[in-house]
Amino acid sequence: MKKIHLLAIGGATLHNIAITLKNDGFIVSGSDDEIYDPAYSDLKQNGLLPRELGWNADHITHDIDVVIAGGKVLADNPELVRARELGIQIYSYSEFIYEFAKDKQRVVIAGSYGKNMITSIVMHVLSYYEYDYDYILCSAVNDQESTIRLSKSSNLLIVEGDEHISSSIDDRSKFEHYKPCVALLSGIAWEDVQSFPTLEEYIEQFKRYVGSINKNGRLIYCEEDDCVCEVISHSRSDIKLIPYRTHPYELFNNHTFLKISGGRLPIYIFGEHNMKNIAGALKVCQQLKISEEKFYQALKFFKGPMKQLQLLGKNATVNVYRDYVYSPLRMNATIKAVRELYPLRELVVCLEVGSDGEVPENFWKQYDDCMRLADDKYIYYNNQNESGRTTIDEKTVEKIFGSSKVKVVHTLAAIKSELYKISWKEKNLLLLRANNGATLDFSDLSKNILNLNN
Repeated sequence: MKKIHLLAIGGATLHNIAITLKNDGFIVSGSDDEIYDPAYSDLKQNGLLPRELGWNADHITHDIDVVIAGGKVLADNPELVRARELGIQIYSYSEFIYEFAKDKQRVVIAGSYGKNMITSIVMHVLSYYEYDYDYILCSAVNDQESTIRLSKSSNLLIVEGDEHISSSIDDRSKFEHYKPCVALLSGIAWEDVQSFPTLEEYIEQFKRYVGSINKNGRLIYCEEDDCVCEVISHSRSDIKLIPYRTHPYELFNNHTFLKISGGRLPIYIFGEHNMKNIAGALKVCQQLKISEEKFYQALKFFKGPMKQLQLLGKNATVNVYRDYVYSPLRMNATIKAVRELYPLRELVVCLEVGSDGEVPENFWKQYDDCMRLADDKYIYYNNQNESGRTTIDEKTVEKIFGSSKVKVVHTLAAIKSELYKISWKEKNLLLLRANNGATLDFSDLSKNILNLNN
């Protein structure tokens, strides 16, 4: 395998794969019908930008060894059709990753929530001790500039497992392809109603993931998650099960300390959900022959991935945090974490929700009572999608998020006005964003609110 052609090379993942493969010495080409930054600039800088946009069967020649098809590539794509005619090996990108790394030790970290944090911790510890490792990420973590590294030198691959479907030509979930030697399952909470219309369909992906584990592999799982326990109860007998639960911790003067043998360890990240993530990461590192002592030594310097329960700014009496929330469970955990760390301060929560499509009301109802630990509750919500149809009415939103005490607004001006008129003294602000909201400038909002209290 020397010459590789990528269909949809402008994709967030595929353009990074193209670059890393070229750096490994492969001959790489690609096609796409649209390419935007940062992919456009990255590909151009690395000499991989296609000369013209669009699909052309003439791009597929006999000397190509492998074609990798991105998620948006349809079955009737002319380049895909030509590759089939010529008998060229075709992979979805997840299939290709396995073929590339099948002789490596593959560690896959999966779950509806927590996987990015656990992956971040594991990679931090490995980097702290200068391990040579490859990685595949859903989003960038720590100081890594890319979401992917594939090398010929490393014998270890760390994967942030993705439960979503591989592509239009491959209906298996991405993480089903990797066949992990060591697998982790952090938790399961239905969060993608568009891809998986029912909870049962969503859970089925994780059953397949567990079924894909290598023979005599190891499965690390959170034993405090009932859904996870149900999934792993059907696992094969040759898989070694390794449970974990929330790491013991305590709070003192608004700081978090892990309870470890011999004393307390101060850490930067906080919240009970992150103590679960730490426990899971520890189990992974132990499977990689890293001792507890070494793990804790490295953890002292871990500050967490960007945009995950991130402190945007603070002054003497106000802290402003941000986070992304993909599920009701994640929202509950985030609000609880800030409330727990500052029990004597009032907590103001502002959730931005966009509407990129109609969402069934039964999905929204999972958010029932999610804001009960907040003192003041605001929803910035545009209740019309692009077709102009209302996705959910305001009274339903108020009912779901905790009675009429929640304030629902529909414009940028209105939400800023509501937040700026609050008397910010001994209060914390938590800015939350659902994955389809993106109009509030959280950093600018934070600066303005902190200035109000100076």
